Amino acid sequence: MATVTKKELVIAVSEKTGAKQSIAKSVVQAFLDQIIEELEKGNKIELRDFAVFNTKMRKARKARNPRTGEEIFAPAKKVVIFKAGRLMRERIK
Repeated sequence: MATVTKKELVIAVSEKTGAKQSIAKSVVQAFLDQIIEELEKGNKIELRDFAVFNTKMRKARKARNPRTGEEIFAPAKKVVIFKAGRLMRERIK
């Protein structure tokens, strides 16, 4: 299993669409930036059959430093939730 980088995605988009890599890079980056902006606003992003991105507050909790074993307090924080869509789940099986 290999890791695919953003650069490799840009190249693939460029090849599939026939667009220059610089244009494909701009489009990919704009798409990713827009997802982040919408999540910052608290919006849910639903890409039919692909995925749903959402945010959720994780409660404050006690945690442990794995190096020292010391108990620490982990404050509440907002986290991103990703749920794969039907088509993605079916194709990845």
